Amino acid sequence: MKGEEIIGVKQIAQMAGVSIATVDRVLNNRIGVSETTKKKINDIVKKYNYQPNILAKRLASRRLLKFVTLIPAVSEETDYWQAPLNGIEQAEAEVKPFGISFDKYYFDLNDKQTFITQYNKILKKNVDGILFAPSFVEDAKNFAAECEKRKIPYVFINSDVPGLNNLCYVGPELFSSGYTGAHLVNYIVKDGEKALIINISKIPDSLYHLEEKEKGFRKFFKKEGKKIEIEKLEIRETDYLSIRKALTGALKNNDIKVIFVTNSREFYVAQYLKEKKIKNIALIGYDFIEKNLSYLETGVIDFLICQKPKAQAYRGVMALYDKLVKNEEVTKTHYMSIDIITKENCKFYKN
Repeated sequence: MKGEEIIGVKQIAQMAGVSIATVDRVLNNRIGVSETTKKKINDIVKKYNYQPNILAKRLASRRLLKFVTLIPAVSEETDYWQAPLNGIEQAEAEVKPFGISFDKYYFDLNDKQTFITQYNKILKKNVDGILFAPSFVEDAKNFAAECEKRKIPYVFINSDVPGLNNLCYVGPELFSSGYTGAHLVNYIVKDGEKALIINISKIPDSLYHLEEKEKGFRKFFKKEGKKIEIEKLEIRETDYLSIRKALTGALKNNDIKVIFVTNSREFYVAQYLKEKKIKNIALIGYDFIEKNLSYLETGVIDFLICQKPKAQAYRGVMALYDKLVKNEEVTKTHYMSIDIITKENCKFYKN
């Protein structure tokens, strides 16, 4: 039999000199097969590049799998979460024929009680796999603990919560992301000049991923030995009037050369700089969303750091598929690339 020919379980069993049931146990990682036999079967599988007929297998099982996603809702404030939703829907279209149904839930980033309410709804259902954004760390830990009690595999996207037994994390390496932001700032500031870090988030418990970026930012300058002054502004109200008031206080009589915003809300800062006709402060922030792009294209925002949120969600769903349908091992951590977008290359970038 030639290597390029298509083979099935029956042929593998014949070549290995074992029963079809033994081959099935090996292919599905079940116990009861000696290591010698297992190696013989796996060598044949590898040699002939055997691919199981997953669709036929799923249809034969007659059992519908239920995947659930829980992410922030798209809001008037930011459309960032439209990209992950698009990724979920792309994955859904691909895996639905394999007997998988989806339920999508959403929460308000400015109200952690909505996250708690939604995950409690999810836990009342029969669920096989969950993908969610752990925006509120302590509540995400509680949700994860309940998933583990029920033996439900779960995937994190966008930000991680270290030390938990999630199936995997797909998203940015937050520390390195902040480190990259500092590298950009390094080209702008000189020794003795000032940079301002701005965290804009209503819920303190959701600050973990912002603080990790800040740690990376500060580490860069500590390692490089460049002596710049780093100031920090925490803004707890996310409406423009509150942000404008906070910025007025922070920038009054203050020789700031560059502002680094740790999330997608830098369009508010850009709006302020444009409104006040401030042109001598560089602005760096995150995410390829419409409100940011308009300011990037006009030069108010200098750089956007982007990490493919659509691909994060898509790969997160596919990790559940690989584990629960294909019975494959899943890599615990999948970091996304750190992409730097400017007004010159933004037209060629896709989330």
